[in-house]
Amino acid sequence: MKLTLRVWRQRTTEAEGAMSTYEVDGISSDMSFLEMLDTLNEELIVKGEDPVAFDHDCREGICGACSLVINGDAHGPERTTTCQLHMRSFKDGDTIDIEPWRAAAFPVIKDLVVDRSAFDRIIQSGGYISAPTGAAPEAHATPVPKPDADFAFEHAECIGCGACVAACPNGSAMLFTSAKVNHLNVLPQGAPERGRRVLDMVAQMDEEGFGGCTLAGECATACPKGIPLFSITAMNREFLRAARKGR
Repeated sequence: MKLTLRVWRQRTTEAEGAMSTYEVDGISSDMSFLEMLDTLNEELIVKGEDPVAFDHDCREGICGACSLVINGDAHGPERTTTCQLHMRSFKDGDTIDIEPWRAAAFPVIKDLVVDRSAFDRIIQSGGYISAPTGAAPEAHATPVPKPDADFAFEHAECIGCGACVAACPNGSAMLFTSAKVNHLNVLPQGAPERGRRVLDMVAQMDEEGFGGCTLAGECATACPKGIPLFSITAMNREFLRAARKGR
């Protein structure tokens, strides 16, 4: 395939950015989107030009590092991570716009790479459980009802990629924060910090400058792991419960 790529280029956080246009040829439909970008970068390096900076790690849809807005959609036209998006989703001759996540809380570091450490600080504020010293408890000592286990696992699938923020018209991080709150709060191991966790994590989310949630639903639509929209309402119930009890 021969493609026209319009890529966001920005040297530093403080620098002005702009779209640059590149032509790539010989792209196989079996390539992943990141392999296509690798091909572009190899050509740029041969020409003595600065390659396009983009984030990636596992390239297996697990780590959540790859974070691109492709033709206006977080992670592109398929409901998957960018690294698992393949070029068969595009046609020969297509023009593809490639941009970084757009959110005030995710400043651009360079080109397509953004700083998502705001997510780390939200988790640090309460996304943990007590770890008392001593021997590990027997695996089945604390039974967990299956509905609770299923609910916890569903929310634990969040990989922190930030697609929810990029897709939200308000730049809200409610889906991410709710996933991190809910998967711990529903388990007995998370009970000691249950009230403090939701209050602290929501407060940190607000401090980071994410937008407010209006339940537009774009976050759940874009989430590559299928975190459901009702996760937000579940967290809201937890928040009101904790606020009434004063933690």
